[in-house]
Amino acid sequence: MYKCAHVIKRKILKKLPRRVKLALKPIAYFSTDTFDLLSGRRDTLMPPNRMIFVGDGNFREIGEEFLQYFIRLGCLKPNESVLDVGCGIGRMAIPLTKYLNKNGNYEGFDIVSRGVDWCTKNITPKFPQFHFQLADIYNKYYNSKGRYSASEYKFPYENESSDFVFLTSVFTHMLPQDMKNYFYEIARVLKKQGRCLITFFLLNDEACKLIDAKKSALDFKYVFEGYRIIDKSVPEKAIAYDEQMVCMLFEKHGLRIKEPIHYGSYCGRQNLLSYQDIIIASKKG
Repeated sequence: MYKCAHVIKRKILKKLPRRVKLALKPIAYFSTDTFDLLSGRRDTLMPPNRMIFVGDGNFREIGEEFLQYFIRLGCLKPNESVLDVGCGIGRMAIPLTKYLNKNGNYEGFDIVSRGVDWCTKNITPKFPQFHFQLADIYNKYYNSKGRYSASEYKFPYENESSDFVFLTSVFTHMLPQDMKNYFYEIARVLKKQGRCLITFFLLNDEACKLIDAKKSALDFKYVFEGYRIIDKSVPEKAIAYDEQMVCMLFEKHGLRIKEPIHYGSYCGRQNLLSYQDIIIASKKG
């Protein structure tokens, strides 16, 4: 019964506009969060349901899913230096605490302060090699009061300081000029032969046909040069990019794509690896 109530709340919240959803979420999950805390059900290394803002899927399961992609597809080793661009509220960091050893290092930054604050208070004290920073960057969907532009932001890390950089559901919420700058920064902080794993909504012939046939979970109906969006008033809500343009950006910044591209199911494909499209690349040495 507890599980059913939790699922029903999640489904109801999913259908609401983001502004309403964020306002109601603390109220909707108050009872289940309190029960989890008092009964000892909640893992102290997991954020309360009311605080999670990084998507509609199962928080724990998606984190564990991507840990396997990091290891199997990205060849991540336990002693490497990791950069999590858009760390949210620790969805990827939490499973990595079980994988990275004392010689490994994790750095993460995000534009949502409550996510960075929670991670700093709940993860770093237990795992001192995990560090989180706030980047006060403007994004109409996630941080409408941000002070800085993503198109000019410099990652707060040294050149060639990371073995492995990943971005999960970041470029799906960024406009072209912002994404282009982030590509430059990713290449800058990666060590030679370092790898990156990045998720996208990619537009190719198959995806466009499925979107136009209304098979896609997201209706990318507004078409611009090189990309599509689902909401003109808030473009960053979801953005899909032309696959060839994305591949050219990898090449431009010295990042060699490791074939194949792992296409996702977002547009209506069946039996795919994940929901979003995944590209793995390595920095040319």
